[in-house]
Amino acid sequence: MAQQHTTSLRLRLRYRFDHLVSGGTTALIGWLALACLAVVVPASMVLVWSDRAAPATLSGRLTAVWASVGQTLKIGGAVGSPLYVLASVSLALVALLFVSTLVSLITTGINRRIMSLRLGHSTVLETRHTVVLGWSDQVFPVIGELVAANANQRRSAIAVLAPQDKVWMEDEISTRVSDSGRTRIICRNGSTTDPAELCRVSPRTAKAVLVLPPTGDTGDAHVVKTLLALDAAAPGSGEGEAVVVAAVRDSRNHRTARLAAGPTGHVLCVDDIVARLLVSTARQPGLSLIYSELLDFEGDEFYPVAAEGLVGRTFGEALLSFATSSAVGLLHTDGSVTLNPDPRAAIGPADRIIVISQDDDTGVRADVASHVEEDAIVTAGPRIAQAERLLLLGWNRRAPLVIEQLGQYVSPGTTLDVVALGEYAATRGTRAVTAERSRLEVSFHDGDITDPLTLAKLDVPSYDSLIVIGETEPAASASASVSACGSASDTPVAPLAPVTDPDARADDRTLVTLLHLRAIGDAAQRELALTTEMSDDGNRLLAPARGGADFIVSGRLISLLMTQISESPYLAEVFEELFKAEGHEFHLKPAADYVRAGHEVSFATAVESARRRRECAVGYRLRARSATGPDYGVRINPDKRRRVRFSEEDWLIVLAES
Repeated sequence: MAQQHTTSLRLRLRYRFDHLVSGGTTALIGWLALACLAVVVPASMVLVWSDRAAPATLSGRLTAVWASVGQTLKIGGAVGSPLYVLASVSLALVALLFVSTLVSLITTGINRRIMSLRLGHSTVLETRHTVVLGWSDQVFPVIGELVAANANQRRSAIAVLAPQDKVWMEDEISTRVSDSGRTRIICRNGSTTDPAELCRVSPRTAKAVLVLPPTGDTGDAHVVKTLLALDAAAPGSGEGEAVVVAAVRDSRNHRTARLAAGPTGHVLCVDDIVARLLVSTARQPGLSLIYSELLDFEGDEFYPVAAEGLVGRTFGEALLSFATSSAVGLLHTDGSVTLNPDPRAAIGPADRIIVISQDDDTGVRADVASHVEEDAIVTAGPRIAQAERLLLLGWNRRAPLVIEQLGQYVSPGTTLDVVALGEYAATRGTRAVTAERSRLEVSFHDGDITDPLTLAKLDVPSYDSLIVIGETEPAASASASVSACGSASDTPVAPLAPVTDPDARADDRTLVTLLHLRAIGDAAQRELALTTEMSDDGNRLLAPARGGADFIVSGRLISLLMTQISESPYLAEVFEELFKAEGHEFHLKPAADYVRAGHEVSFATAVESARRRRECAVGYRLRARSATGPDYGVRINPDKRRRVRFSEEDWLIVLAES
């Protein structure tokens, strides 16, 4: 026996209505007309029959009902001969159809325009704005730094183009960027590799275009395609064209991207820069704090200032010609840059002096040579380099670059132990590369860096320096690797939710490793000399490490570099010099090698002492405050007239040859 449907009246009526609507436009109009007549005709009859002034005859009242229905439905309601009534109704229906169609067309056009604006398909009509192409976690620090750079401008704009929903992008930016100040942030939807869609953000009239590297293995290829599309959408027009800044992850794709960017484009290589900073910071703890201070727009940055009054004089004299700024190089008329030039080099009439200063208007001349105290200057001999024991935890494509960089700077007899998960073909290649470098002895060990048992076997406190890099693990072990965050016991630990982003997964493993390293350091009652690589700055805030610890956050670092170059293109050459092996770079050197320890001296005295070594002193770091925020003992660009007492454990920050 068939089962009876026991549904409510409400559901049955709703079903009937759905069936009615599905019948199409003609059926819907017919039923709507019948429904209107079913309501209007009886209501009109009630009005007529209840009206005391209504006609007495039946025909008169029916005529009054017809007039009421006609007026209500806007079909005239005229009375007269049948032909007259028919013509009147026809004209009323035509007028109704025309007005309805006109309203519908206007409404549709307005809705289409609103949807187009909502989808982000309209063209941005701005000039001298900054264009950001692509979407990743780097977009937030990029926009934040651009907002800070434009804080003193009356009118500025940032146009973002990405294959994302416009409203969603605006919501994300408003959530992650707390205050946009005077800068207007405009989002547009579109593919960054389509020249036609690139025109939505008007790259031809922009002052700078930033191409962000997306996450994933195909990110570099996408950057190259975007650069080619940008050239097709806004070919170089010579003077006044936008500054193009891009970044690729893999060093093997750097040359290709530079060809796509053209002779005036600037392409940063994430792997080379991060590897360079990891090695430099591992050798000189605290160096990451110095670069963070110099690269963001909140502290002191690089600025070119006119050489008025210094033309024909030497660069050494310029070092003591600014009280609240630090001279570090020369910007020549052809756009080339010389960092830390010979103190005897003459300043040309068209040269500009590159200084580290608080703002572009604070590089004011003020001679401080009279503040130099000759009796406080120390002439110390070179320190004898000692062999070290180094530990590298984790493995990714940057690891060979890190090992190669270490091999160029360490002392003979230095050993490096590499602990990584699984067998990597790249590891075997690195062995061949480092086998020829007698100064660095490399040993490879198979182990899970998130396993406390693996770390316990290493005797971590015995190493002079540790480097933890974001390990990209085999996919098969990704879900199980984080289970080591429990303990060394046999108690089962539920794995964390799987993370698909390889950079995020690498950061998760790094956080677990840092947690175990902190426990090891606490047990040994020793502060570990630790340098850590991360991808997301948000994860750095979660890291279980002491205040002022060295973190190289690749995403934020590249974002800061890109924004600095977009605002001041000459900085591309400055950073290229700072981040290449054979160039000049910042060093942390014992302050007692420059001035007398334990005595108050002016900072101008330290600058003069560094000048005699062909170095530019730009600041210092105090050991006693190295764990205290917010500066962690780092003072960049102090007033040269300021007096400071250095101890044997304090450092002087100098720009010197590598």
